[in-house]
Amino acid sequence: MKDFLSKNFSKLTILESVSFCLKKIKTDYCEKFVFSNLKKKICEAKNYLEYEKNSKNRLKKLLKLFYSVWKFREIDGKYNLSDVLLLDNVLKTYRGTAISLGIILLYVAKKLNISLNPIIFPTQIILKSYFSDKKKILINPFNGEILENRILDLWLKGNISSTVYLNENYLKSSKSKDVLKKFLNILKSSLMEERKIELALKVSNVLLKISPDDPYERRDRGLIYSQLECYQIAIEDLSYFVYKCPEDPIVDIIKLKIQSIKHNIYTLH
Repeated sequence: MKDFLSKNFSKLTILESVSFCLKKIKTDYCEKFVFSNLKKKICEAKNYLEYEKNSKNRLKKLLKLFYSVWKFREIDGKYNLSDVLLLDNVLKTYRGTAISLGIILLYVAKKLNISLNPIIFPTQIILKSYFSDKKKILINPFNGEILENRILDLWLKGNISSTVYLNENYLKSSKSKDVLKKFLNILKSSLMEERKIELALKVSNVLLKISPDDPYERRDRGLIYSQLECYQIAIEDLSYFVYKCPEDPIVDIIKLKIQSIKHNIYTLH
């Protein structure tokens, strides 16, 4: 992963950054298919929007194209979450999550010079667009529907606390790097749940290339190493977290985990 050192993610689109990372994680990830497929879609979109000059109408037509014509949508039934995060798979099946569909829509919009920005909302990624009248439109990337403030307020109350209210702090645009890290963390968690531990470790190592000193990423990697019975490295990562975050509510649990790992080492020897 030496090329991480020279990679400037700030100059890439979120989709390009995600695709670059996915190549490091899955040997069978087909980046060539992703960009050839999107190139065709962008050409189709340019033709579809050719005579529309109004910026708000261009966005509405793009949403119609994306969700009604191309039929991108959330997956239903039983599935592995990782399958609807991997961009090559999403572009084959037209099924995705809020973050994978959002990343694809953001890429297409950028190529069409349509204003669209990501927001890491507490419940999921949402998209935001501003127009000349300074009014914003908030979009659910699951289905392209316009989100009203009352819906977002209900999401907050239902997922955080009944005393929480929507305010502008929740609706600030997120940095590309933060969206990339959010995507990778969701992918890591899904792989852990699917018991694909080696792949989850690859995701964790990619995250640590992006943020080498993040104690929470070191903690997560330590927990993954412990599952792989790489006990000494697990202890190093978990101890780093304890040292850096002594006041964290979970630190006592991590200390117990370290003691348990040391006991395993002692038993093995």
